[in-house]
Amino acid sequence: MALTREEREQFLAEPHVAALAVASGNGDRAPLSVPIWYAYAAGGDVRVLTGRTSRKAELIAAAGRFTLLVDRLEPTVRYVSVEGPVIDTRPATRADLEHMSARYLPAEKVAGYVEFAWENHGEQVVITLRPERWVSSDLGQV
Repeated sequence: MALTREEREQFLAEPHVAALAVASGNGDRAPLSVPIWYAYAAGGDVRVLTGRTSRKAELIAAAGRFTLLVDRLEPTVRYVSVEGPVIDTRPATRADLEHMSARYLPAEKVAGYVEFAWENHGEQVVITLRPERWVSSDLGQV
C-alpha cells in the first residue's frame, strides 16, 4: 500500500542509508548506484555530501538530477524513493560534515570521524535535491 505524504516524508527523515542512483551518461554502462548518507526534514530538500571530484558528483552535475531509495525490513517491509532536480551544489563545510555524521553515528564517535574524514576524504560538496517524484509502499509483514 502506498504511503501518505506525511508517512513517506517521516520515513525519509529517518536516518536510513540510501541508495543513490544517477544516469551514467553513456550507453555502455548502467546507472551508477551507491550507498550514501543523506539529510532530510519533512517538507524540505534532500542533501548529500560527496567528494568534489568523485564520479557520482560528476555524473550528478551532468545529469542535473538523481534518485534516492531508502528501505527497511522490520517491523514491516517499507520503502521510499524520491527523485528530482539538483537545485544547489556548494563546497561542504566542517559543520556540514558534523551535522551529517551526527545523524548516523553515536555522539561519542562523531568528533573522531569528522576529524578523520576532514583530513583524509578530500574536498567535499553538498548537493541539494528538490523532491519532485515519490514512489513509496509499505508491504506489511511478509
